[in-house]
Amino acid sequence: MRSVKLEISVGLFVLGGLLAMGWLSVRLARMEMIGSNNVPLYATFSSIDGLKPGAPVEIAGVQIGRVDSISLDKKEFQALVRLKIYTDVPVQEDAIASIRTKGLIGERYISISPGGSEIILKNDDFIVETESAINFEELISQFINGSVQ
Repeated sequence: MRSVKLEISVGLFVLGGLLAMGWLSVRLARMEMIGSNNVPLYATFSSIDGLKPGAPVEIAGVQIGRVDSISLDKKEFQALVRLKIYTDVPVQEDAIASIRTKGLIGERYISISPGGSEIILKNDDFIVETESAINFEELISQFINGSVQ
């Protein structure tokens, strides 16, 4: 009888540990299992050089969401970026989305400059004004060749 209680308690302990590890791996991967508390928005860029899914989206240095996916707009031949913005953060229709770099050679992220409009973007709306990533390699190459303007 005592060994059965011990085996059950060890089994429950192992099961709890596995559930905790599963929850932690989902949280660390920044995935959502059930439901969502965000608004999907889209933005198109002529170049996203180095931007990856999962990159942060910030306003004034405060994270307000993440890059969900990146694909190619086959009509315009531009990068189509899907953003997931927290529902409690309003993004105006005249906001500007820019691809920035943390530090000199750090990771890429999207910075949103708020607009002054009263109209708030809703699910699957587009951020029209965008600024693409600066390609430092190309800029240095132009500087070396003397063609920087």
